[in-house]
Amino acid sequence: MWEQILPGLRIKIFMTIVLGVVYPLMMTGISQVIFPKQANGSLIKAGDKVVGSEIIGQNFSKPEYFHPRPSSAGNGYDATASGGANLGPTSAKLLHGTIKMDDKKNEVVDFDGINLRILHYCLDNDLPYESSVPLDRFKDAKGDLDDVKLIKAFNDDKAPLMFTPKAPIPADAVTGSGSGLDPHISPDFARVQAARVAKARGIQVDQANQLVAQFTEGPDLGLLGEPRVNVLKLNLALDQQFPAKK
Repeated sequence: MWEQILPGLRIKIFMTIVLGVVYPLMMTGISQVIFPKQANGSLIKAGDKVVGSEIIGQNFSKPEYFHPRPSSAGNGYDATASGGANLGPTSAKLLHGTIKMDDKKNEVVDFDGINLRILHYCLDNDLPYESSVPLDRFKDAKGDLDDVKLIKAFNDDKAPLMFTPKAPIPADAVTGSGSGLDPHISPDFARVQAARVAKARGIQVDQANQLVAQFTEGPDLGLLGEPRVNVLKLNLALDQQFPAKK
């Protein structure tokens, strides 16, 4: 019996040591020598403090920063819950959004939807648009737009809210990535935001656009992928060169 068991046991121990110990250590050592930055997570530092990674996106929502694309990872850019919306192009939820009841029985946004994203994108960046209904009707007691009311209006079967931008909108401005953690946006998306960022920081639009051009990365090897801008790097450069007003 042992004559049959021992060869298999030896092979198992040998392969465990080779593939479970030697190979990982060898690959880790080679990576640290050849690609030390990438092997350690492509970390980005501000001074001595690690503020993020080149390959994992972060959310920015203040007007003085360039915003990333929408994210379905957790509550947005949650690195522990990477994933996309998994909704098809004909999905009513993807287009119009949905609402739900929270623990306190209040209606809240469940999924914002592309229509709501387009609306906020136009308003945030002062882009021209047409609306079938005055947007003042959807404001709350504080004078802010109520996203729940807007989503209900977009889903109204009899008289849905029709909101039409009168300027081109980059696709990545209103759609999320498959991972929900895309650290990049397109140069077009960045340039549209330049006017808003410049106004919030008290600088010229040309200065913001020059920074966008400076941080625009070309396709890998000159042909793989599209030109792109790393949002975190761009916003860090903004803070360094043009600090926000306080």
